[in-house]
Amino acid sequence: MDVVNVWYAVLSLPHGLENLPPEPMTTIKPAERPLAAPSLDEDYALVKQAAREAGDLALTYFRRQIEVKRKPDGSEVSEADFAVDTALKLDLIGKRPGYGWLSEETLDDPERLERRLVWMVDPIDGTNAFLRHVPEWTVSAALVEEGQPVIGVVFNPATKEFFHAMRGRGAFLNDQPIRTSGIRTLDGARLIASGGLFKKKIWKEPWPEVKTRWVNSVAYRLALVACGQADATISLSAKCEWDLAAAAIIVEEAGGVITDHHGEAHLYNRASPRFPSLVASGKALHPLLIERTGRIDL
Repeated sequence: MDVVNVWYAVLSLPHGLENLPPEPMTTIKPAERPLAAPSLDEDYALVKQAAREAGDLALTYFRRQIEVKRKPDGSEVSEADFAVDTALKLDLIGKRPGYGWLSEETLDDPERLERRLVWMVDPIDGTNAFLRHVPEWTVSAALVEEGQPVIGVVFNPATKEFFHAMRGRGAFLNDQPIRTSGIRTLDGARLIASGGLFKKKIWKEPWPEVKTRWVNSVAYRLALVACGQADATISLSAKCEWDLAAAAIIVEEAGGVITDHHGEAHLYNRASPRFPSLVASGKALHPLLIERTGRIDL
């Protein structure tokens, strides 16, 4: 606006308004940006660190006389289970308060069903082995996104085996890449299962000669399959989401397959966290196992 037009505009003001003080300047602040959601890489780093610290804590209770109680289902639980569970929750939920939580040793909160991201934890998987001073127990922690594990850590502090995986990044044992075995036949296969499983009368036909061993921790069984130390693991008894979530992504990222005994994939973060069964192996062996397990009714 030129000087003449400014002068005219001032003269045109109602009487008295030309002497009013100017309006104070209003500072318009830019809209505050919401905090960026953590990336999966950040969650991966967080859960690996949390699992290491939880494992170190569990190790301080291992091979000691500690307080043990019985759950309503008759299984044992110790002060170590609760201590490790508390440490993991403080670390993981403390840093990710918007995520859901499901743990064997925490009362289930149905609010997790509304969350897109859920931590699934078994603070000491293989409590029976832990209490009997057998080094076949693990700290198991996973992040589940919309029903599927995307990050998993299985740590055996007693043997210093640290398994971990993230969706699309591969699976690792002590930061070295791992793969499931490529065996294509049941003859001579190394299976982790209860000793009498293959002699039961439930089978439609006899099994070929296989080598079996037993490992108390479900997550550890799966981790051993993931790294090729075992060819497969089979369980025809119910398992829970916290048993499988972390190790499932490790098996899959190592090139393996994990399903129920009918070959159906497990879906996580459901109202009931129980699965009927478990069959996990390398891709070539899995159909041969399902051909047998899929013909039985539990």
